[in-house]
Amino acid sequence: MTPWTLRAHWVFPVSAAPVRDGIVTIEGEHIVEVGSAGNRTADVDLGDAAILPGLVNAHTHLDLSGMRGLAPPSPDFTGWLRQVIAHRRTRSPEQVQDDIRNGLAECLRFGTTLLGDIATGGASWDALAVAPLRSAVFYELLGLSYERALAALVDSVSWLDTHSPPPNCHLGLSPHAPYSVSATLFATAADLARKRKLPLAVHLAESPAEIALLQVGEGELADLSTPRGPFVPFLKEMDVWEPRELVASPEMVMDLCAPAQPRLFIHGNYLVPPRRGKVRSRYASLIYCPRTHAAFGHPPHPFRDFLARGVRVALGTDSLASNPDLDLLAEARFVHRRHPDVPGATLLRMATLAGAEALGWADETGSLEPGKSADLVVLPLSKKDEDDPHKLIFDSDLPLRAVLYRGQWTQGEPGA
Repeated sequence: MTPWTLRAHWVFPVSAAPVRDGIVTIEGEHIVEVGSAGNRTADVDLGDAAILPGLVNAHTHLDLSGMRGLAPPSPDFTGWLRQVIAHRRTRSPEQVQDDIRNGLAECLRFGTTLLGDIATGGASWDALAVAPLRSAVFYELLGLSYERALAALVDSVSWLDTHSPPPNCHLGLSPHAPYSVSATLFATAADLARKRKLPLAVHLAESPAEIALLQVGEGELADLSTPRGPFVPFLKEMDVWEPRELVASPEMVMDLCAPAQPRLFIHGNYLVPPRRGKVRSRYASLIYCPRTHAAFGHPPHPFRDFLARGVRVALGTDSLASNPDLDLLAEARFVHRRHPDVPGATLLRMATLAGAEALGWADETGSLEPGKSADLVVLPLSKKDEDDPHKLIFDSDLPLRAVLYRGQWTQGEPGA
């Protein structure tokens, strides 16, 4: 194949410093060179634009894409969950597939070239297996009681055994959350993920209601007479309350999931950052969903403390049940406005390479490097310049101009 080149005012490899007047050389599906253009003439000159790696949405629920605006988040987390469950019970399988396709189309339009989707019953598999992006499809498991946990595990194994991943899609497991998954199911799912080399994703420390439910410390016996906030009546209402297998703390969940590599802990709104010497593993990642976090009215997220302690943090949008759109760049720009102290290079990494590492795709994508897939987005820039060129990305509201995936334009086509 004949190599071809893209030139832009700025190129952001992420794995290296930004390149002013940069050029990216592509051959077939792969990047073969990233550097300064110098006096070379590019096949496609993008002018006042930036070239970034394709964006990575490390956490969403595509099957909830029919819920936009239907259940505004509030501090009443269990009340919001009731609305989500009620919505799910009204959707036919055909409607769910329509929702998944609509959510996927939105992700693609906003420059997502890799995403992690939590899939009830693995429902998003068919759409994602043929989509022009990479993905990890996490089969969701729920079960506090022994019977429900066993059924969930049996169903997940059957699903894994009957789905052979294509080159663009990884299988994964998602034991849902501490209020819906038993300690035994967490441990068994993590061991299954280890044996089959699958990523594992868990919603963790998402709300005060969850923390109130897990009141006892790790290694202590639960006092079942202790008030546990709104989750007990909620779980009883759903006929799934079973306290005997309840985990004791978020810390216990992290320990039970330790065999899985990689593993993603989603939200972490109320997680306590580890002491500097106790960062668990390079295989563990915290997934921060900024606008969802803000919509529920949580106190400031501890992601900066985690970063300072060497913990990987990546960004996700969560679903349209809690977010106005599935625009990952909008998430990063929101963080920049709320936390201007976070270095631009760190923030761009959270939106790209950190997510690829978290999902197990960093060898193929997430940064602009020779040998990696030619997955990138083109962003128009304002005419001004900045001492830190990252501000040109995050101080802007300009939408993406084009998306390249595996060397092919999937959104827009500069120079056509």
